[in-house]
Amino acid sequence: MEKKRTEARSTPARSRDRGRATRRRLIEATARLCKEQPGAEVSVAEIANAAGVFPNQVTYHFGSKDSLLVHAAFLGLLHDARRIERIGRQAPDAATFRRNIARAVLAMPSLPSVTRALAAGISKPELGPVVDQHLRLLFRQSERFVSQLVDSRGWRTRRPLNVEARTFWSTALGAVLLVRAGAHGTVADLDLAGSLTIHDEPDPD
Repeated sequence: MEKKRTEARSTPARSRDRGRATRRRLIEATARLCKEQPGAEVSVAEIANAAGVFPNQVTYHFGSKDSLLVHAAFLGLLHDARRIERIGRQAPDAATFRRNIARAVLAMPSLPSVTRALAAGISKPELGPVVDQHLRLLFRQSERFVSQLVDSRGWRTRRPLNVEARTFWSTALGAVLLVRAGAHGTVADLDLAGSLTIHDEPDPD
């Protein structure tokens, strides 16, 4: 009897683990397809085949393909952000840090997918909470990175770290959205480095 109760308790746990693993495979497969086919419309059948699942698993786990695309876009962005952090750690001074970070962020391969995810969050309100969840994670990760860096280098920022992170990413993503929407110019016209207040000079009296 005790053995049966233990098996009954473990079955839902195994089911949840399988569900999480399937979600992860779907997100990773979608992110990979979007990276391999930038700008292309990836079908549910392609995603399911790449993840090794049935097509109906997409709607079962995410509700819609658009929701899955949002998750995948931000997974790619977070992966890129970790690479950007490595570039930032190599900077010998704050001015080089600002310049290198800005250049690297605007060249991230995940940006087009993320701007599509942001547009989806605008046009489809049900996706807004999903976008917000991922943006909050991005802001927290960036804030934690900058906090560790300025503490270890003795650098400073001229505004709170949470504001620094949100301002920087809002500027970068907004610039890409404008260009993709047809605004004249390119992201190269943007002084993204100027949106960072990280410095290593003494604060003015």
